[in-house]
Amino acid sequence: MPATSEKGHAFRKLHERPGLFVMPNPWDVGTARMLERLGFEALATTSSGFAFSQGRLDYHVGREAALEHCRTLVAATSVPVSADLENGFGDDPETAAETIRLAAETGLAGGSIEDSTGPPVSSIYDHSLAAERIRAAAEAARGLPFPFALTARCENYLHQRPDLADTIRRLQAYQEAGADVLYAPAIKSPEEISTLVRSVDRPVNILMGMPRINLSVAQLAAMGVKRITVGSALARAALGAFLRAAREMREKGTFQFNDDAAPTKEINALLG
Repeated sequence: MPATSEKGHAFRKLHERPGLFVMPNPWDVGTARMLERLGFEALATTSSGFAFSQGRLDYHVGREAALEHCRTLVAATSVPVSADLENGFGDDPETAAETIRLAAETGLAGGSIEDSTGPPVSSIYDHSLAAERIRAAAEAARGLPFPFALTARCENYLHQRPDLADTIRRLQAYQEAGADVLYAPAIKSPEEISTLVRSVDRPVNILMGMPRINLSVAQLAAMGVKRITVGSALARAALGAFLRAAREMREKGTFQFNDDAAPTKEINALLG
């Protein structure tokens, strides 16, 4: 069985088995390999983490570069990889479908399509168009020769629209349109998460890479969550340490940051 098919089936099984799983977000080959060696069973890309590593702003990378990044991560690891495919890199349903087909060619086991337009002035798509975009993406995924897990994202909470009822209506529509996994990044309260999970019949992904939310794996599992991702949090944590170290050198003339640096031996062991 080809590697892509094997990873697709393995990714599907992670969503079908009891309990939840954590799918962290590396931003380059090194971090992907270290996360795999640490025992994570699947990985997800981070569009902003990758953009930062390229010296670009989030949503300013483009489809070609994003998919080449996906291809590189897939080739570097043996676990399934799911991709942040932004809004499918276009407004119309046909572009979303084409993005899924191109994403599958990189060896990805899944990918997400969001319902926000992206820059320069990001907004939420009209309900009917948003559902139509997911339907087209789902049809493209179903036409592949291996399982490809399509995640539908409702961006309400990231756009300062904390409307749980509308978020649920949208995710229910995406569910009916054929999405395999549902995701509302930035939803935070246990009550809202529990209500969302009860309101749909697809696996739910929860983002644990936001400030002021610190629910544990055990707590989220008790709510019925299937999957946890952290978005750009790992990349931002690494950049936070980098900036603190750089500012210490520049502003204080000291090098105490080295006391907290990961030992070379440990990194070599994870990459070896």
